[in-house]
Amino acid sequence: MSKADSLARRVLAPLTGLLLFLQSALVITGGAVRLTGSGLGCPTWPECTPGSYTPIANQAEGQFHAWIEFGNRLLTFALFFAAVATVIAVFRSHRGDLRFLAATQILGILGQGVLGGITVLTNLNPLSVASHFILSIILIAAATSLHSRRRHPFVRTSSSHVRISRISLLHIFLAFAAIAIGTLVTGTGPHAGDVESPRLNFHITTITRFHSASVWLLLIVTFIFIFTKNLNHETRRWLYLFLFISIAQGALGYIQYFLGVPELLVGAHLLGSVLVWIAAWRVRLSVVRKPA
Repeated sequence: MSKADSLARRVLAPLTGLLLFLQSALVITGGAVRLTGSGLGCPTWPECTPGSYTPIANQAEGQFHAWIEFGNRLLTFALFFAAVATVIAVFRSHRGDLRFLAATQILGILGQGVLGGITVLTNLNPLSVASHFILSIILIAAATSLHSRRRHPFVRTSSSHVRISRISLLHIFLAFAAIAIGTLVTGTGPHAGDVESPRLNFHITTITRFHSASVWLLLIVTFIFIFTKNLNHETRRWLYLFLFISIAQGALGYIQYFLGVPELLVGAHLLGSVLVWIAAWRVRLSVVRKPA
């Protein structure tokens, strides 16, 4: 193996970690854009304002909102470069098992650019915003898989524990469903990203109750999962971590609801949703994959 190939293997771990961090950070900064009312700080796409790719002096939307939105766009470029570097490291390290996952990061980021443009051009339509977030969740899952397999290849586990695998599948499905319903709550609530942006026509109390019910169902399945026989140590460890984060996230959700969804708590809840999803995905990976 050449020195370049050996270096590629060594940098694969920090690169995949950086990729996962930036994918998660993009969600948080996107939330900051929405919570500060900066969703249309850059009112055009791909330019920030007609005739300029960066914010300009005396911009009608205000410098603060423009730079918040522009900063989120800049993070996408940093994320893209990290994805390209990861792909190069994967190919140079001869990790054929990681090539597809690495390639999906680049394709997904390009897709995010398209969805970002649609979101701006549709005046922050809540369904566009939700699809933007859901794609991020999918890319975070892929980045988590990349990072978990950074040191050595993994293979699929045998089908000897079919019941465990089915509970795991239900668990990850419910985690995704809770997050997806959460985007409908967001699309109905007060933090639209701009005062003129449309809202979903749900009653906020009703859609919030649906979201709460999905979380309670997820917690019940998590408890059942924990007490399932023949769980391996890694799965049980990730389940305990998932349970801890989920309970904290649920408590935060109730607190922010009764306090009238203040921006800082909403931002913390958004961070919690990312952590819940990463933990849920690691639970799933611990069931379906094992070191080769």
